Amino acid sequence: MNEDILKGKWRQILGDIKMRWGRLTDNDLERIEGSTEKLSGLLQERYGITKHEAHMQIANFLETIEARVETRMERTKDLR
Repeated sequence: MNEDILKGKWRQILGDIKMRWGRLTDNDLERIEGSTEKLSGLLQERYGITKHEAHMQIANFLETIEARVETRMERTKDLR
């Protein structure tokens, strides 16, 4: 999932983001606006992790979200 897609789906996955990174506030999430760089910076700040670790966590999170979306799409096709 690239950043353009993330920005487009940002509002839809806010709940998932809140569950994954509970230290981020609603205000933080509004400021991020789907930017992986902004998210990375806040993760570094809130969790005391390196830039590399923040990027790895984001990549893993996005892979999980993308896989879940693909599974939903497959289920929808099966129902037709």
